Amino acid sequence: MIRLNLILFVLTIAMALGVVTAQYKARKLYFELDRQEMLTKQYMTEYDQLQIEQSTWAMHSRLEEFATARLHMHSPSMQQTQVIVVDVPTAPIVVPAATK
Repeated sequence: MIRLNLILFVLTIAMALGVVTAQYKARKLYFELDRQEMLTKQYMTEYDQLQIEQSTWAMHSRLEEFATARLHMHSPSMQQTQVIVVDVPTAPIVVPAATK
């Protein structure tokens, strides 16, 4: 009887240690998950801000200002513009297949 009680006592202690270890790991993983979710929110906010910044830098007015101020470019006047009209052939153009 004493031997059975001793075995049951040891098993109870082992199970209790297992429960404590499992709870500790679960808490640790939960806190890590929470931290990762916070980082995800921060990264999403930063990503949104960067998209806004990118759209600001790519605006037509900003590009035109950069081109005129730094690159000394300007839009051509009507006298400098030449329109070229290309006759479109009515028959399809057949291109021979390349030989190997």
